[in-house]
Amino acid sequence: MRIERIVSRGHRSPEDFWYDQKETEFVLVVSGSAELQFEGGATRSLTAGDWLEIPPHTRHRVSSTDADRDTVWLAVFYGE
Repeated sequence: MRIERIVSRGHRSPEDFWYDQKETEFVLVVSGSAELQFEGGATRSLTAGDWLEIPPHTRHRVSSTDADRDTVWLAVFYGE
């Protein structure tokens, strides 16, 4: 298991970049807001208190994060 605190402000993944992780990722937005995009076109908007579990090898990227304040994420990676 790995736990990360991530702080973003106006961050987005490069257009040609996808996360493709071998672990399950549980992500919680503690403050701020973000939008994730999944391969195939689905998107998910997250605000403070929203969480998401991303299965292994689910290709995704950060479309945007709040430009005016920090978006604080809690990410927990587990299993293989």
